[in-house]
Amino acid sequence: MASEVKVPTLGESVTEATVGEWLKQPGDTVAADEPIASLETDKVAIDVPSPVAGVIGEFTVGIGDTVEVGAVIAMIKEGAEGSSPAPSPSPSPAPAPAAKEDTSGDSSVTMSPAVRRAVLEHGVDPTTIKGTGKDGRLTKEDVLKAAKTKGSGDAASAPTADSAPAAAPAGSRNVERVRMTRLRQTIAKRLKGAQEEAALLTTFNDVDMTAVIEARTKYKDQFAKKHGIKLGFMSFFAKASTLALKDVPSVNAQIDGEEIVYHDYVDISVAVSAPNGLVVPVVRDCDKKGFAQIELDIADFGKRAKDGTLTMDDMSGGTFTISNGGVFGSLMSTPIINPPQSAVLGLHRIEDRPVVVNGEVVVRPMMYIALSYDHRLIDGREAVTALKIIKEAIEDPTRILIDL
Repeated sequence: MASEVKVPTLGESVTEATVGEWLKQPGDTVAADEPIASLETDKVAIDVPSPVAGVIGEFTVGIGDTVEVGAVIAMIKEGAEGSSPAPSPSPSPAPAPAAKEDTSGDSSVTMSPAVRRAVLEHGVDPTTIKGTGKDGRLTKEDVLKAAKTKGSGDAASAPTADSAPAAAPAGSRNVERVRMTRLRQTIAKRLKGAQEEAALLTTFNDVDMTAVIEARTKYKDQFAKKHGIKLGFMSFFAKASTLALKDVPSVNAQIDGEEIVYHDYVDISVAVSAPNGLVVPVVRDCDKKGFAQIELDIADFGKRAKDGTLTMDDMSGGTFTISNGGVFGSLMSTPIINPPQSAVLGLHRIEDRPVVVNGEVVVRPMMYIALSYDHRLIDGREAVTALKIIKEAIEDPTRILIDL
């Protein structure tokens, strides 16, 4: 008896997805609820579990195909035993290229088309590479890193004239076309839409990080021991932002048609990196949470973004965004708002710079901060005031404790 594998419910208002990767192949044994495919939606990747235990039958769609909720994407033969992936015996030796391709396609290592292509191009053994992707799967970066390590090995490991792949002609220039993921397409549309619809403007300030750095240095060990998480900069900026958003409500509001929607809560979207692009999960009720819970939430989102296990609920909502380009070395930027929000705070790298304090030139750890905002809703005076409140709270964290 065969069972259908259907596209599950993807989340509120999400009706379709793209087949991103097959985690199993026809003939593979699968347990009930074991993921067999990964679908890409507008915001997150979702695994499709097998409804029953059995053997993978035929696929009805291919990688890159768009599928709707409820569509059948594969068949499962219930109770059957999977066939062995081992090659069938043959009296005649297989040609060298075929043997090389069979090795890279070992069913014990699940690979996407891009990873498989990289394996073949660089001639590495995928079974010897530790994957850093979701569930330990290989990524293209894993293969390239392994190939680089292999290339720096001793001469004995260098390919011979018989085994080396044909060299590209001298002076050739190659190009590679890769289909944009649904997530990347959505990011592109949303950001372009924000530029076209909102009246974007950015105001800047700089922050002396001395007080925050001293506080972290003084309390980091006690904080980690008590809460099981490191005390980072993001919780300081999240709490400082709540002060600004409470004092300047328009920065925490949004436009809905001809109405302005004000929020009496602060849900901060925190931009984190995922394998397929930037995602912004939401830390809810930042105005009510302490430093430790905010740090725990952010760390959890970062881990799940890397693993690809963020849900639609994690990404929905948000009244304000904080994006930290400083972790990548950015000195200054003009961040773009995350619609329908009306403002975003951009953080940047900390570097020692000479500043004047009480009439004397001293060296201090300084950071440029930027607030991009929708000028249709937020006046310049309000934006500057909000950013100044954040600056003052970071330079004197006591303000956060006494709500000043």
